[in-house]
Amino acid sequence: MMKRMGSVAAALLLAGVASAAQDAAPAAPVANPVSSTVKTQLMRYAKIMVAAADAMPAEKFAYKPTPEMNTFAHLTVHITMANNLLCSKISGQAAPDVKLEDTDGKDKLVGALKASFEFCTTALAGVDDSKLSDSLTLFGTRQTSRAGALITLSDDWYDHYGTQAVYLRLNGILPPTAQPAPGK
Repeated sequence: MMKRMGSVAAALLLAGVASAAQDAAPAAPVANPVSSTVKTQLMRYAKIMVAAADAMPAEKFAYKPTPEMNTFAHLTVHITMANNLLCSKISGQAAPDVKLEDTDGKDKLVGALKASFEFCTTALAGVDDSKLSDSLTLFGTRQTSRAGALITLSDDWYDHYGTQAVYLRLNGILPPTAQPAPGK
């Protein structure tokens, strides 16, 4: 019975997709769809993640929702280091030599976060889809492809921004993407 319901649901979904595809004009092929998508996400997440870190008051960088969780400062350090590592691995460029501590001040941490997105922008500028299957080593001995590293980078931005947003909201601050549009 469940198998039949699943087949019916899949058929309805495919019928809807086929109908919509007939109504839509054919899309032009996108050159480098994977790397182009990640570069577009980079522009958005650089803006909102730096704005989120900037929105947190300096005295709240030591905030953590529960004793088991990380501080907002630690989250900022983690995002910075992940950006530098992943963009370095993906591009083959040397990562910036950045030394950060959870106890560093807001200005240093936000500056380093902003610089990590600037590094990613520069490092990924020359990346295209021609080497997506190349093997890379991440996080010690973890093997992945260049495509896998790009997806990991993109997933990290979603995850880390979501965490930033929760920390901000728990402190009564609207995250950047929840701010009302100017003039509204």
